[in-house]
Amino acid sequence: MKKYNEFRRIILMCLLLITGFATIAQNTKVELQIDSIMKVYKMVGLSVAVVKKGDLIYTHSFGLKNIATNTPLTDDNIFRIASISKSFSATAVMQLVEAKKLSLNDDVSNLIGFKVRNPKLPDKVITLKMLLSHTSSLSDSHGYFTLDSINPAKTSNWDKCYSDYAPGTSYAYCNLNYNMVGTIIERVSGERFDKYIKAHILDKLGLYGGYEVSALDSSKFATLYEYDSATRQFVAADGAYNPRTAEINNYVMGYSTPIFSPTGGMKISAADLARYMTMHAYYGKYKGTRIISKKSAKTMQTPVSGGEGGYGLAIRTANNTIIPGEVMKGHTGSAYGLYSMMFFHPKKKFGIVAITNGCEVSYDSGFNPALKAVENVLYEEIIK
Repeated sequence: MKKYNEFRRIILMCLLLITGFATIAQNTKVELQIDSIMKVYKMVGLSVAVVKKGDLIYTHSFGLKNIATNTPLTDDNIFRIASISKSFSATAVMQLVEAKKLSLNDDVSNLIGFKVRNPKLPDKVITLKMLLSHTSSLSDSHGYFTLDSINPAKTSNWDKCYSDYAPGTSYAYCNLNYNMVGTIIERVSGERFDKYIKAHILDKLGLYGGYEVSALDSSKFATLYEYDSATRQFVAADGAYNPRTAEINNYVMGYSTPIFSPTGGMKISAADLARYMTMHAYYGKYKGTRIISKKSAKTMQTPVSGGEGGYGLAIRTANNTIIPGEVMKGHTGSAYGLYSMMFFHPKKKFGIVAITNGCEVSYDSGFNPALKAVENVLYEEIIK
């Protein structure tokens, strides 16, 4: 019996070693392919995370966190992820809907404290759902960094914030929509926007990140770089992590919310973003912690319009456009030279996050081709 147990132990050790060597070989192959993609697109740095069946099975960072100091990018570095941030705001709204503090069909005018009406169709109510799905008829043509741009009491040019189409009848991506959504979250919950997201989403999932720059460890920030095509140089985007201390010191609850950029200001690592993504892949639940109901999660993932392949509430559908043959759900982001992608398959339960802090690209069918290529490598070599 002792000899049998010893033999069994040796066999198990051999199997573990074989599995370990196979994993190393697989990862090396992945990393060589991604290195090649980075050279083609002159990527400064790249962080990736892969989820399969609810587990984070692969993370890796490539390239540089900072060009000037030649500091390598690491998995715990955090990025301002741009428009993927919108899904955090939509998730918070669904929590408040479940708490019966508001409804998706509520008139935005009643929620935000000033009249929100397209002057061309003043009798048409603009609802919260329209803001969340970019069907509100609002536009960014008059700016979106402050509510003063659309508040009739603050500007005579408020009408420039509206497009020509009737609210609810068409799709037009608009960052102002989500800075207004963040303001509504603050007004309805009674909690400052950034603190609400931290307490009700990030902390519950055990994630490190947030919207307030000064509350985070600045040594973890990955420097973001904009590519100057004229000089063929990468220029650090100093404004990406502006703490906006003076504005926060004079903060007006329920109005100053765009300071935190609910539309694009979340700072988080690729790995923690992947954990958050997994919550959506499992319809509102992650590792036993429920953030929103299954019904709410499905509402977010259900297209409201045909825009961008089918846009729901801060989650779009990518049907055969990122990974051939797969229908993915998620969002992209781009700002200050950063590009980000977060997409998952709600039925097959896999997902991929890829974030670069700078590259030389042009968009291909609405997606960054460098990140699209990276996601396909990760799918083919790790998921498939």
